[in-house]
Amino acid sequence: MYKKSAIIYILAASLLLACASIGRPDGGPYDEDPPVLVSSAPLPYSVNISKKRIILNFDENIKLQNAFEKVVISPPQIEMPEIKAAAKRVTVELLDSLIPNTTYSIDFNDAIVDNNEGNPLENFSFVFSTGEQVDTFAVSGTVLEAQNLEPIKGIMVGLYNVGDDSAFYNKPFERVSRTDSRGRFSIKGIAPGQYRVYALSDANKNYRFDQKSEKIAFTDRIIEPFATPAVRPDTIWRDSITIDTIRYISYTRFQPDDIILRAFTEEFYSQYLLKSTRKEHSNFTLLFADSNDSLPKIEGLNFDAKDAFVLEASAKLDTLLYWIKDSAIYNKDTLSLAVTYNVLDSMGLFVPCTDTLYLSPRKKLAKILEEEREKYEKAEKEFLKDAKRRKDYDENNPPVYVPKPEFLKIKPLSSSTSDVNVDYMLEFQEPLLSIDTSAIHVSKMVNDSTFEAMPFVFRQVDGNIRRYAIYAEWRPEGKYRIDIDSAAFVGIYGLHSKTFEEKISFRSLDEYAVLYLTVPGTGNNALVQLLRGDEKVAAQQRTDNNRCAFYFIKPDKYYLRLIMDNNGNGVWDTGDYGANIQPEEVYYYPNELELRALFEYTQDDWDIKAPLNEQKPLKITKQKPDKERQKVNRNAQRKFK
Repeated sequence: MYKKSAIIYILAASLLLACASIGRPDGGPYDEDPPVLVSSAPLPYSVNISKKRIILNFDENIKLQNAFEKVVISPPQIEMPEIKAAAKRVTVELLDSLIPNTTYSIDFNDAIVDNNEGNPLENFSFVFSTGEQVDTFAVSGTVLEAQNLEPIKGIMVGLYNVGDDSAFYNKPFERVSRTDSRGRFSIKGIAPGQYRVYALSDANKNYRFDQKSEKIAFTDRIIEPFATPAVRPDTIWRDSITIDTIRYISYTRFQPDDIILRAFTEEFYSQYLLKSTRKEHSNFTLLFADSNDSLPKIEGLNFDAKDAFVLEASAKLDTLLYWIKDSAIYNKDTLSLAVTYNVLDSMGLFVPCTDTLYLSPRKKLAKILEEEREKYEKAEKEFLKDAKRRKDYDENNPPVYVPKPEFLKIKPLSSSTSDVNVDYMLEFQEPLLSIDTSAIHVSKMVNDSTFEAMPFVFRQVDGNIRRYAIYAEWRPEGKYRIDIDSAAFVGIYGLHSKTFEEKISFRSLDEYAVLYLTVPGTGNNALVQLLRGDEKVAAQQRTDNNRCAFYFIKPDKYYLRLIMDNNGNGVWDTGDYGANIQPEEVYYYPNELELRALFEYTQDDWDIKAPLNEQKPLKITKQKPDKERQKVNRNAQRKFK
């Protein structure tokens, strides 16, 4: 009994000492090596293969990570293969029929990792052929968003033989790959020949372009793969910060490896009435899914719609706000109306479509009147309560409560301190019925206490019926006053404005930077955009003989984007595959610009012909590269105590 207790005590003490020691429990080295393929059926690069099951055996237990995303089989499989991992084995079961005389490649990328430490087997591919030989050529490149040069992750890239111009519409890709987080792709197992390359966000997984909503890219360049011998450096690290040796390794370089595809979505018309709302009794909104070439026809079913509205419309006529002029109409709790607008039929022709709407506001008129009555009674009660506190209160002749009048609301859209190149703007709560410009007065300060009247223009802002601007000869460091007399403006519902006064001043030129740009090869066709860190446009200028200038720039960090505006419409235009039209070219200046006040900057080193995938600064690139696994020699860093 004593011996048994002693043995238990010794074992417990040993366990405690083991728990207190620093390092791995077994004292062995860390596993830093990826799994190694030790056998397979069939063997890699086998020919004349007819079986559809591939078995891969590794030297340690493994697992698959994101196989559905990472594993790409070429030629593409219409029916998804079964890919399983168990213990040291990966099994791939192809469900499509094998194509005769074809090289198959199964690109695992880094989906295979060891079970314990997660070391990935990077860029691993398994290749075999159903014919007499294995095709070994490969091509690679990058897919970018055409509009902003963002790398596109996970988009399909494929090849077709030159000669069949309709293949992209009608046939699956012949060879296929998928981009990584940098937008990079590599298509392997290609036979000698001439090809065209395409990218496709394949919504229905059929490896062909058959939906207008699918993002695509194509190039007019004919791809003819070839290979050349090359040498690359390989760095061996002694530890995480010290280089041991740099070796130079010979390899075969497959080309072309610089293909750039600019992806876009074609314009497609999908018109329907997306939403209809009536937040207030006085107006309602129709929101369409796409732009309109003409206004819809409104027919009132329980009212006369002729000349019943004041329309506030967006530039594309896709958002329409109808202000109801007649109180007899807008006091109705429900408006019944038929809206007729154009849609495309199955033949691509415009045909009229009519929707019947029943529009009710959130509050019924009775509820609004009740709330107004309660508000009036409460205010009247408070008024009489305050009156009774005064000494002159006469109970036989009490004062009569008169509610404060309601005025047309005016909202200044400009701050009291404005930029020199920005005009003063006002917005009204409802469309205006009348304007008395003689009641508007603009004056400038000529000394500390004196203002002098100055000429101005008061005009509605294009595209917004409730927004108006005061145009005047504003001067840097100038101080001004805007006075508007009572009843200068009358809204469509009879409200008039009250007296309005505001003092404004404009910034000094010393608070701005100036930027001069020369961009060779742009002529007069380019739009240059000055971007903030969130890629919102701070300013835009058109080039004139390869040059443009930005004035009145607030000090900050900026970026530059350039659009080759080939049709001169002032916006970026997408492409059209059927018409063989590429999207308009977009370029980025590769460096951040830090612009300071009082400085004039000249940039003449912008080379728009630099590789597109190297142009956009990483700071404003939203699609960041996946973090590469840092290979740290933990065994060299281990310390045993």
